Amino acid sequence: QADPIFFLGYWKNESATQAKFTGDWCRTGDLASRDADGYLWYQGRSDDVFKAAGYRIGPGEIENCLVKHPAVANVAVVPKPDAERGAVVKAYVVLSPDFVAARASYTGATSQFDAELVAQLQTHVKAELAPYEYPKEIEFLEALPMTTTGKVQRRVLRLQELERAKERTAGVA
Repeated sequence: QADPIFFLGYWKNESATQAKFTGDWCRTGDLASRDADGYLWYQGRSDDVFKAAGYRIGPGEIENCLVKHPAVANVAVVPKPDAERGAVVKAYVVLSPDFVAARASYTGATSQFDAELVAQLQTHVKAELAPYEYPKEIEFLEALPMTTTGKVQRRVLRLQELERAKERTAGVA
C-alpha cells in the first residue's frame, strides 16, 4: 500500500508521474554534490540549474551572495540565451528601499547610477564566488514574479529571456 504522506503521482498525468520514478526511487528534481570531505551541498532544482559557457550554474548560490549586498532586497538568477556561450548568467534584482530612494534622488542620469551599481554587484559576486558565476547582466525590477506561497517564479523570467532572444534573432534575420 502507498504511503499516505508520500508523493503518489500527478493528477491526471500518468506520463509525468512515470517520469518521476526510476524503479522504486522517486526523483525529486533536487541536485546536490559531495565534496572531498564527504559533505553534501545542495545545488538547486534540476529545472533551475543551467549551463553557461560549459559550467553548471546553480542560481541559489549566486542569489544568496547578491542578497548580502546592501542594495539588494530580492533577486532571481536565470540563464540568458547567448549565441557564443549557450547562456550567460543574468540577475533580476529588486533594490532595497534605501537604494530605491538613492536612485530616485540621483542627480545624474539613472542609467549612470544603474551602471555603477551593476559594476558594484558584479565585483561583489566576483569577490565571493567562482569567476564564471558573476552575473554578466543585471536588470532592476520593482518586484519579482512570485507564487502564491511566496517563492520566486524563475520560470517566468527564463521564458521572458527566451522570448527576448527570439525577438533579437528575428530582428537580425
